[in-house]
Amino acid sequence: MIERIFDISTLNDQMVEIPRGEIELRDDRIKEEWSVEIGPFFLSKFPVTQDLYFEVSNENPSSFIEGRRPVETVTWKDAVIFCNRLSIQSGLNTCYVVREEDEEIAFDNKSNGFRLPTEAEWEYACKAGTMGIRYGELDKIAWYKSNSENTTHCVGQKEPNDWGLFDMLGNVWEWCSDLYDTEVYGSYRVFKGGGFCDVERSVMATTRRRSHPLKFKIDDLGFRIAKNK
Repeated sequence: MIERIFDISTLNDQMVEIPRGEIELRDDRIKEEWSVEIGPFFLSKFPVTQDLYFEVSNENPSSFIEGRRPVETVTWKDAVIFCNRLSIQSGLNTCYVVREEDEEIAFDNKSNGFRLPTEAEWEYACKAGTMGIRYGELDKIAWYKSNSENTTHCVGQKEPNDWGLFDMLGNVWEWCSDLYDTEVYGSYRVFKGGGFCDVERSVMATTRRRSHPLKFKIDDLGFRIAKNK
């Protein structure tokens, strides 16, 4: 384990308080809708950058190397291990119990440490009180196929949503904590938001994709961190 001590007040400056509310989710694949109540929580203003990932893990797996770009080419397990390390280095309790080669990673939803957002939290925070599929004009808020030049970009260059969150759409997809559909896909986890190489119709708050938590990693998939209030 990398032993470092983080200034938790500096980290807290990057966390946005998300108010309680409710979100209607939809899965077009199975044509189902459901409602989820959201308690207040904190979500990072930006996706985890390569600088922060390296500071915590002493690694940078990214394909497009630059410190302020989002980290990518990380599995879901890589993301939760990062959350645990960041929690320890910040003097907080870890949210996950991780065993090698174990797809049944246990989660403590009462912990005060860092974690991935749930899918409902992610979509609720992305919409930021708006009702549409996006929180603004796509070219102004997101890096996607038409404007990205086929690469990631440094975080925070596009307009934020109404709650001050940047790059919620485009740049990189973001892992969420949820299982997708255990009956059909087993341990597959959800990711949201669209990436730099996606066409316009894929870059929406409502789009949901999934893949294997231990094996799948690609150059347009990263994550951002959440924390209980």
